[in-house]
Amino acid sequence: MELKPKTPVESRTELTDIILPAQTNTHGTIFGGEVMSYVDRVASIAAARHCGQAVVTASFDSLDFLAPIQLGEVIILRASVTWTGRTSIEVMTTIESENLLTSERRVTGVSFLTFVAVNEQGRPVPVPPLQPESDEEKYQFDLAKERAAHRKRRREHFDF
Repeated sequence: MELKPKTPVESRTELTDIILPAQTNTHGTIFGGEVMSYVDRVASIAAARHCGQAVVTASFDSLDFLAPIQLGEVIILRASVTWTGRTSIEVMTTIESENLLTSERRVTGVSFLTFVAVNEQGRPVPVPPLQPESDEEKYQFDLAKERAAHRKRRREHFDF
């Protein structure tokens, strides 16, 4: 059975939250692990939206911290699918902060994760192909092929 292609817009997910004291370090900025948790959650929703299946995180490919998020600021995460393999889904998440008093927003990070769609027994299952539409979506799709090849080469170096 051939799966119908889906666009990145169909998977787009956004999460917004305020940063509280328990989430911050001694510098008054959010812990990196807190950001990673947010990214994993929002990206997994985008991946599941794309395939209509349960997904598991296969790889936290990258997370680049570009600026800190301060206590009391809002974190805004936007995730969408950038590439699909046979059973895998790559998701890009952009992280922003917003100062509610000044309305200033800035990009604070970007991340790429890979998920695998699984059935009830935890076995990988095929996912719909991705059909990028905008120039930016096509650009990320083309770059994702290189990232997928890099992930494959990286896995080949581990002989467990």
